[in-house]
Amino acid sequence: MLKNIIAPVIMLTFASPVLAASGPFFSLRNTDFVVSISFILFALVLVYLKVPSMLGKMLDQRAASIKTELDEARALREEAQTILASYERQQKEVSEQAARIVEDAKSEAKAAAEQAKIDLEKSVQRRMIAAEEKIASAQASAEREVRDAAINVAVAAATEILSSQMSSEISDKLTENAISEVQTKFH
Repeated sequence: MLKNIIAPVIMLTFASPVLAASGPFFSLRNTDFVVSISFILFALVLVYLKVPSMLGKMLDQRAASIKTELDEARALREEAQTILASYERQQKEVSEQAARIVEDAKSEAKAAAEQAKIDLEKSVQRRMIAAEEKIASAQASAEREVRDAAINVAVAAATEILSSQMSSEISDKLTENAISEVQTKFH
Protein backbone atom coordinates (compact mmCIF):
# COMPACT_ATOMS: atom_id res chain seq x y z
CA MET A 1 0.00 0.00 0.00
CA LEU A 2 2.87 2.31 0.71
CA LYS A 3 4.13 1.65 -2.78
CA ASN A 4 0.82 2.93 -4.16
CA ILE A 5 1.17 6.23 -2.25
CA ILE A 6 4.84 6.92 -2.91
CA ALA A 7 4.60 6.73 -6.71
CA PRO A 8 1.96 9.51 -7.05
CA VAL A 9 3.79 11.75 -4.57
CA ILE A 10 7.05 11.45 -6.50
CA MET A 11 5.23 12.19 -9.72
CA LEU A 12 3.61 15.26 -8.22
CA THR A 13 6.88 16.62 -6.95
CA PHE A 14 8.54 16.42 -10.31
CA ALA A 15 5.55 17.51 -12.31
CA SER A 16 5.98 20.62 -14.41
CA PRO A 17 2.85 22.45 -13.11
CA VAL A 18 4.32 22.33 -9.60
CA LEU A 19 7.49 24.02 -10.77
CA ALA A 20 5.69 26.51 -12.99
CA ALA A 21 3.38 27.97 -10.32
CA SER A 22 4.00 31.47 -8.99
CA GLY A 23 4.12 32.20 -5.34
CA PRO A 24 4.42 29.78 -2.46
CA PHE A 25 3.45 26.26 -3.48
CA PHE A 26 2.12 25.14 -0.09
CA SER A 27 -0.68 27.68 0.08
CA LEU A 28 -4.40 27.03 -0.32
CA ARG A 29 -4.48 30.00 -2.68
CA ASN A 30 -2.25 28.17 -5.08
CA THR A 31 -4.56 26.19 -7.39
CA ASP A 32 -1.78 23.80 -8.26
CA PHE A 33 -1.39 22.85 -4.61
CA VAL A 34 -5.13 22.39 -4.18
CA VAL A 35 -5.34 20.23 -7.30
CA SER A 36 -2.36 18.21 -6.13
CA ILE A 37 -3.90 17.67 -2.70
CA SER A 38 -7.23 16.74 -4.32
CA PHE A 39 -5.48 14.31 -6.59
CA ILE A 40 -3.60 12.72 -3.68
CA LEU A 41 -6.85 12.45 -1.69
CA PHE A 42 -8.60 10.97 -4.69
CA ALA A 43 -5.77 8.44 -5.15
CA LEU A 44 -5.91 7.57 -1.42
CA VAL A 45 -9.67 7.08 -1.60
CA LEU A 46 -9.21 4.79 -4.58
CA VAL A 47 -6.54 2.80 -2.71
CA TYR A 48 -8.71 2.70 0.42
CA LEU A 49 -11.66 1.40 -1.54
CA LYS A 50 -9.33 -1.17 -3.17
CA VAL A 51 -10.15 0.02 -6.67
CA PRO A 52 -6.71 -0.97 -8.04
CA SER A 53 -7.18 -4.55 -6.82
CA MET A 54 -10.70 -4.57 -8.29
CA LEU A 55 -9.32 -3.26 -11.55
CA GLY A 56 -6.61 -5.91 -11.40
CA LYS A 57 -9.20 -8.61 -10.77
CA MET A 58 -11.32 -7.32 -13.65
CA LEU A 59 -8.29 -7.23 -15.91
CA ASP A 60 -7.31 -10.74 -14.76
CA GLN A 61 -10.85 -11.97 -15.43
CA ARG A 62 -10.80 -10.32 -18.85
CA ALA A 63 -7.37 -11.86 -19.55
CA ALA A 64 -8.70 -15.26 -18.44
CA SER A 65 -11.77 -14.93 -20.66
CA ILE A 66 -9.56 -13.87 -23.59
CA LYS A 67 -7.28 -16.84 -22.89
CA THR A 68 -10.32 -19.14 -22.76
CA GLU A 69 -11.58 -17.72 -26.05
CA LEU A 70 -8.14 -18.14 -27.61
CA ASP A 71 -7.99 -21.75 -26.37
CA GLU A 72 -11.47 -22.37 -27.79
CA ALA A 73 -10.46 -20.75 -31.06
CA ARG A 74 -7.29 -22.88 -31.15
CA ALA A 75 -9.36 -26.02 -30.42
CA LEU A 76 -11.86 -25.05 -33.13
CA ARG A 77 -9.01 -24.41 -35.55
CA GLU A 78 -7.48 -27.81 -34.79
CA GLU A 79 -10.89 -29.44 -35.17
CA ALA A 80 -11.41 -27.63 -38.47
CA GLN A 81 -7.98 -28.76 -39.66
CA THR A 82 -8.82 -32.33 -38.64
CA ILE A 83 -12.13 -32.14 -40.48
CA LEU A 84 -10.42 -30.58 -43.51
CA ALA A 85 -7.80 -33.34 -43.52
CA SER A 86 -10.58 -35.91 -43.22
CA TYR A 87 -12.46 -34.37 -46.15
CA GLU A 88 -9.30 -34.15 -48.21
CA ARG A 89 -8.59 -37.82 -47.44
CA GLN A 90 -12.16 -38.76 -48.35
CA GLN A 91 -11.94 -36.68 -51.53
CA LYS A 92 -8.70 -38.43 -52.44
CA GLU A 93 -10.26 -41.84 -51.74
CA VAL A 94 -13.34 -40.93 -53.79
CA SER A 95 -11.21 -39.72 -56.70
CA GLU A 96 -9.12 -42.92 -56.51
CA GLN A 97 -12.30 -44.98 -56.41
CA ALA A 98 -13.69 -43.03 -59.37
CA ALA A 99 -10.46 -43.67 -61.28
CA ARG A 100 -10.73 -47.38 -60.45
CA ILE A 101 -14.36 -47.41 -61.59
CA VAL A 102 -13.40 -45.70 -64.85
CA GLU A 103 -10.55 -48.17 -65.41
CA ASP A 104 -12.85 -51.10 -64.61
CA ALA A 105 -15.49 -49.73 -66.98
CA LYS A 106 -12.88 -49.31 -69.71
CA SER A 107 -11.59 -52.85 -69.25
CA GLU A 108 -15.15 -54.23 -69.14
CA ALA A 109 -16.04 -52.28 -72.29
CA LYS A 110 -12.90 -53.58 -73.97
CA ALA A 111 -13.72 -57.15 -72.90
CA ALA A 112 -17.32 -56.70 -74.07
CA ALA A 113 -16.09 -55.36 -77.43
CA GLU A 114 -13.74 -58.32 -77.82
CA GLN A 115 -16.52 -60.73 -76.85
CA ALA A 116 -18.90 -59.03 -79.31
CA LYS A 117 -16.24 -59.34 -82.01
CA ILE A 118 -15.80 -63.06 -81.23
CA ASP A 119 -19.59 -63.54 -81.18
CA LEU A 120 -19.90 -61.68 -84.49
CA GLU A 121 -17.20 -63.86 -86.05
CA LYS A 122 -18.95 -66.99 -84.78
CA SER A 123 -22.28 -65.72 -86.12
CA VAL A 124 -20.70 -64.96 -89.51
CA GLN A 125 -19.12 -68.44 -89.54
CA ARG A 126 -22.47 -70.05 -88.68
CA ARG A 127 -24.20 -68.08 -91.43
CA MET A 128 -21.44 -68.98 -93.87
CA ILE A 129 -21.81 -72.66 -92.96
CA ALA A 130 -25.61 -72.39 -93.25
CA ALA A 131 -25.25 -70.65 -96.64
CA GLU A 132 -22.77 -73.30 -97.80
CA GLU A 133 -25.20 -76.01 -96.66
CA LYS A 134 -28.03 -74.28 -98.54
CA ILE A 135 -25.82 -74.00 -101.60
CA ALA A 136 -24.84 -77.69 -101.30
CA SER A 137 -28.49 -78.64 -100.81
CA ALA A 138 -29.56 -76.54 -103.79
CA GLN A 139 -26.72 -78.01 -105.85
CA ALA A 140 -27.73 -81.55 -104.84
CA SER A 141 -31.36 -80.75 -105.60
CA ALA A 142 -30.39 -79.30 -108.96
CA GLU A 143 -28.22 -82.34 -109.74
CA ARG A 144 -31.08 -84.63 -108.74
CA GLU A 145 -33.51 -82.72 -110.92
CA VAL A 146 -31.05 -82.80 -113.83
CA ARG A 147 -30.45 -86.53 -113.25
CA ASP A 148 -34.19 -87.19 -112.97
CA ALA A 149 -34.81 -85.19 -116.12
CA ALA A 150 -31.97 -87.06 -117.88
CA ILE A 151 -33.37 -90.36 -116.68
CA ASN A 152 -36.86 -89.41 -117.84
CA VAL A 153 -35.49 -88.35 -121.23
CA ALA A 154 -33.39 -91.53 -121.46
CA VAL A 155 -36.34 -93.69 -120.45
CA ALA A 156 -38.59 -91.94 -122.93
CA ALA A 157 -35.97 -92.28 -125.65
CA ALA A 158 -35.35 -95.93 -124.76
CA THR A 159 -39.08 -96.57 -124.65
CA GLU A 160 -39.47 -95.02 -128.04
CA ILE A 161 -36.53 -96.91 -129.50
CA LEU A 162 -37.56 -100.18 -127.92
CA SER A 163 -41.18 -99.78 -128.85
CA SER A 164 -40.24 -99.08 -132.44
CA GLN A 165 -37.80 -102.02 -132.61
CA MET A 166 -39.45 -104.51 -130.40
CA SER A 167 -42.25 -106.83 -131.25
CA SER A 168 -45.21 -107.48 -129.03
CA GLU A 169 -44.03 -111.00 -128.16
CA ILE A 170 -40.68 -109.82 -126.89
CA SER A 171 -42.41 -107.00 -125.07
CA ASP A 172 -44.76 -109.38 -123.29
CA LYS A 173 -41.90 -111.67 -122.36
CA LEU A 174 -39.83 -108.81 -120.93
CA THR A 175 -42.83 -107.57 -118.95
CA GLU A 176 -43.40 -111.04 -117.43
CA ASN A 177 -39.71 -111.35 -116.52
CA ALA A 178 -39.75 -107.91 -114.86
CA ILE A 179 -42.89 -108.78 -112.85
CA SER A 180 -41.46 -112.07 -111.66
CA GLU A 181 -38.17 -110.37 -110.76
CA VAL A 182 -40.00 -107.71 -108.71
CA GLN A 183 -42.01 -110.43 -106.92
CA THR A 184 -38.90 -112.34 -105.97
CA LYS A 185 -37.19 -109.21 -104.62
CA PHE A 186 -40.18 -108.23 -102.51
CA HIS A 187 -40.68 -111.71 -101.02
